Amino acid sequence: MLTLPLRYQYLIGSILIILMIATREYHFASLHNLPGASWAVFFLAGFYLRSNWSLPGFLALTWILDSSAYFTVAESEFCLTTAYTFLLPAYGALWAAGRWFATHYQFSWRAWMPLSFSLLTGAILCELFSSGGFYFFSGQFTETTFTEFWQRELYYFPLYLQSLLFYAGTAAAVHIPLALIHQSRYSRINAISQ
Repeated sequence: MLTLPLRYQYLIGSILIILMIATREYHFASLHNLPGASWAVFFLAGFYLRSNWSLPGFLALTWILDSSAYFTVAESEFCLTTAYTFLLPAYGALWAAGRWFATHYQFSWRAWMPLSFSLLTGAILCELFSSGGFYFFSGQFTETTFTEFWQRELYYFPLYLQSLLFYAGTAAAVHIPLALIHQSRYSRINAISQ
């Protein structure tokens, strides 16, 4: 299981908070043209941060950001409905997928299999809860059918998945060189001590 020193967890947690604030819709995303990072933030928090408080902490941050948008941006009323509660299991699924991957993580080329499984499973569950909850329970659609829901999924899910993979790939591009450096130092220390 991946367990980083606490100082690195604080650093990563701070970066994830900044990323969430900078890319949450109705805030700064339109200024920077960055895709929303919410899905990746929850996955990466589950993977890197050992405290179970990271899930409720990021859920609270999401609610604060969305609530502030509700009072300042007219279009945000469309999204904040009774179906908003479906974001709890949606984001929880991504966080749990990241936590699962952390328990199966070993720094090797074989890590791509559990990583791919956890990313895809978390993304599918998140999408079903968030979009399914919004489509069927928000009251924003007059007639709901499974056929229309799946048509909407074929359009929207790849966009969300693309954003998740962009940020997960960026995290991997930072993680791999740092892990190689750490592994090299650890090997030298072991060689010297023997």
